[in-house]
Amino acid sequence: MNLKSVLSKNLAVYFLCAVVGLALMACSGSSRVKKPTELTEVKNQVTFTEIWSVSVGSSEPFNFRPAVTADHVFTASVSGKLMKTEIQTGKRVWQVSIDDRLSIGPGSDGQTTVAVGVKGDVYAYDENGKSIWKSAIGSEVLSEPIVAAGIVVIRTLDNRFIGLDAKSGQRRWLYQRQQSPLSLRVGYGMLLVANEAIVTGFSGGRFGALAIANGGLIWESAVSFPKGFSEIERLNDVTAKPSLEEGRLCGVSYQGKIGCAELRSGNVTWSKDFSSYTGTSQSSEFVFSADEKSQVYAFRGSDGVQVWQNTALTWRNVGESLAVGRVVLIGDEKGYLHVLSQSSGEFIARLRHDSSPISAAPVASSGMVIVLSQGGKLAAYKPQ
Repeated sequence: MNLKSVLSKNLAVYFLCAVVGLALMACSGSSRVKKPTELTEVKNQVTFTEIWSVSVGSSEPFNFRPAVTADHVFTASVSGKLMKTEIQTGKRVWQVSIDDRLSIGPGSDGQTTVAVGVKGDVYAYDENGKSIWKSAIGSEVLSEPIVAAGIVVIRTLDNRFIGLDAKSGQRRWLYQRQQSPLSLRVGYGMLLVANEAIVTGFSGGRFGALAIANGGLIWESAVSFPKGFSEIERLNDVTAKPSLEEGRLCGVSYQGKIGCAELRSGNVTWSKDFSSYTGTSQSSEFVFSADEKSQVYAFRGSDGVQVWQNTALTWRNVGESLAVGRVVLIGDEKGYLHVLSQSSGEFIARLRHDSSPISAAPVASSGMVIVLSQGGKLAAYKPQ
């Protein structure tokens, strides 16, 4: 099956927007001077029972997302701890200590697991935790690696996409993007599609699809366009990982727009003014996103009509969301996990996972919700 037919069936430092010479001014740093909205009591309509929890090491001040395969979850810490954990039991399968501080990670397909050091060294391990290769990229990496189809895809801060052989670490291909005059110094999320392509955002309000086999650009499209007079006003990078639901690809830019496109062609079907760096999540009907004030929105997926807005989490620095079943899950910087109704935006449950930020999106797997905080608590919750 060719790539187009597959596509026809199906867009670190997180919140630390150190824009060159303007650290924290263009992102959530501005929200930190605002007083977070006080939480009101929620009568839980759904109970989340903690099945297991482990400490996997802190990622602060970065945001490390867990990499989940069918049966295992892979995690990393800034100090260099890389772990493989059973999803059903929380049992540690293996743990290695990398002699380096990590800037991002991990990426895994279950067979090969990689993490990246602060100087751009990529470390690879097999399914048993044995070191198999190390490759020097020579540039800072703030985006999680993608491992698929025998290729490790690394995205560097200087706009290079590098395909490494998963078995040997040898370079297979290189795709270079032109540098923008000014862009956000953050990790740009990459979405894996059918093990054959990645979709990711670019600076300047654009996003596109790359073939994993050779790094070729399949298509590129604009979510939004720069506006304003100064370089700061014209920042509208698509930094967050896009979301995909039934062939509908949705992304959002900072100081730009939120919108959806056809996966096969990249043709934008709708867009509207919005600003976010936490990305989107989707159900079959709706697209969800939190803006830079941490207000949560739902839009109709077919045409972008706003369905609801929840302002009860304003300035709480919420993280990435997960739409699953009939709810939306989203964490905040105080370690609370909030559960909202997809249809109304009302709170239906809340739990305290940790006292540190939940910036990474929760993951639904094996009938459980996997949550990782920046402080390093990894836990599995079963909804009842």
